[in-house]
Amino acid sequence: MREAEKVSAVYYTTFESPVGPLLLAGDSIALRQLSFRSSKRSATPQADWKLDKKPFAEVVRQLQAYFGGELKQFHLPLVMEGTEFQLRVWNALRTIPYGETISYTQLAGRIGNPKAVRAVGLANGSNPIPIIVPCHRVIGSDGRLTGFGGGLSTKKMLLKLENQQLSLL
Repeated sequence: MREAEKVSAVYYTTFESPVGPLLLAGDSIALRQLSFRSSKRSATPQADWKLDKKPFAEVVRQLQAYFGGELKQFHLPLVMEGTEFQLRVWNALRTIPYGETISYTQLAGRIGNPKAVRAVGLANGSNPIPIIVPCHRVIGSDGRLTGFGGGLSTKKMLLKLENQQLSLL
C-alpha cells in the first residue's frame, strides 16, 4: 500500500458483484476506493473523474476470483488516504486471515492501543477499500455482527462466503 499522493487523473468504473454494484476508483497505478453503490455512504463519481474500465482489469479479475472462492488474499496496488491512526488500523485489517474474524478490542490491541476500541471502530467504518481491505472480518466482542458500510446482510454474506470456502478445504 502506497502513501497518498497527488493524482493527475482519477478513473472509475462499476463492477457488478454478488453483493451488488461496486464503484471502483483510482488512478492508472492503484485502486483508491471501492464503494457499495447501494450504501447510504456510497461515493459518487466526481465531475473530473473519467469513466474507464481498463485501469481496473486486475481489480475486477481478483474480485471475480474472490467471489468465486478461488482467491483468499488480494494482491493489488492500493493508495489509502487517511490519518496516521486510520492507516495503522487499515494495515492491521489486512493481516486478518481469510475466513477468520476478530473483535474491535482485538484489533485495537493489534495496533498497540487497546483502549482505542471506539476510534478503531470509526477507522474501520471509514475504510475506503472494503472487501479488499477486509473490514468485514471485524465483529463485536460478543460475536455479533456490527456496523458495515455495505450493510449487515452484505457483511454476513462475505463472512459466509469465506467460511464456506474454508470448509471445502
